[in-house]
Amino acid sequence: MNITKEQLYKRQTILAEFGEVGQKKLQDAKIVIVGCGGLGSIAAVSLAASGVGKIHLIDFDMVDVSNLHRQVFYKMKDVGKSKAAVLAAHIRSITPFVEITTSDQPITKDNIYQQIDDYHVVVDCTDSLATKYLLNDYCVVTDRILVYGSLYKNDGYVASFNIPEGQYHSANLRHAFPKIPEEAMPNCSEVGTLNPIVGIIGLMQAGEVIKIITHTGHPLKNQILIYNSQDNSQYKMKLQVDRTHDHLGKSSIVKIFNNEAYFDTNCEIQKEALLISSDALKQQLHDKNQLIISVIEDVNTHLPFEVSQRIPFSKFDIDTLKIDTDKSYVFVCNKGILSYTATKLILKKHPDLKALSLKKGIIEY
Repeated sequence: MNITKEQLYKRQTILAEFGEVGQKKLQDAKIVIVGCGGLGSIAAVSLAASGVGKIHLIDFDMVDVSNLHRQVFYKMKDVGKSKAAVLAAHIRSITPFVEITTSDQPITKDNIYQQIDDYHVVVDCTDSLATKYLLNDYCVVTDRILVYGSLYKNDGYVASFNIPEGQYHSANLRHAFPKIPEEAMPNCSEVGTLNPIVGIIGLMQAGEVIKIITHTGHPLKNQILIYNSQDNSQYKMKLQVDRTHDHLGKSSIVKIFNNEAYFDTNCEIQKEALLISSDALKQQLHDKNQLIISVIEDVNTHLPFEVSQRIPFSKFDIDTLKIDTDKSYVFVCNKGILSYTATKLILKKHPDLKALSLKKGIIEY
């Protein structure tokens, strides 16, 4: 079937404030989407269908069954395949006018220039705090615009950072949250999320990109929009930028970028000496000298075994935790990431204690 751009984009170009001029700006644009999960897949398909000329997709992950309820462009037959490659194939099937490229290499400080230096707008659809700060700082250092999106349970967050404002730029992520949290924070794989909020935030990000590229509407600059899907409430957190004494401006962030490692806890190589396998734990479940502590955020999560205590990781305070030095401890979570962090924290304060983390979490139990 032969179609033309005029036919495909007619419903956009008849908008008086958009027109052929806006469509041409989209066609000339080059964007990179980092993360092809719930947010990234929705944003990518929407932007491709709208006619963005060049889109680069970056994601090192494979499609998993647990993704399918919210990452709706993946199918059962795609399980085990590269997310970026599957998403690119879907986009090619719906439009012939968009150039799609992919990378299955994780974004790191060492390769970020090579991976995304050719693109005008960066769309952050990741669930890694370290990567979010890396993308933010890179965009500040290189004068790029960053469209930010994130999720936590029933809340979604959207913002457009580092937009040019004369000789200055609008606020960036560090104006809201100056430092990367020292310890791991739970993401949607740990606390869960529902399908609709993922789609809403991904589409909001796509809307921000279109406004920025076409110079229409009012992007979310110097503010973060926070949307709650349970009551459909939303409010905007204003971000203040002191132009004359901005300690989070470009010169300061250049120094941070040069010194920060942007280490992602999710990519940490875990020490076998701090892990207990599922088989070993099954054999020790009835050991009265062993305490099993869940650090899953949702204390109502069904577990395949009884635990001694449930402490949401966000409330896990090593200084107030009562320790019985005569007992051994096993920490558990969904994927074995937060539990490993909890294990390290308790051993740092109590180095002689016997404490282990359930390897790969309860999803592999």
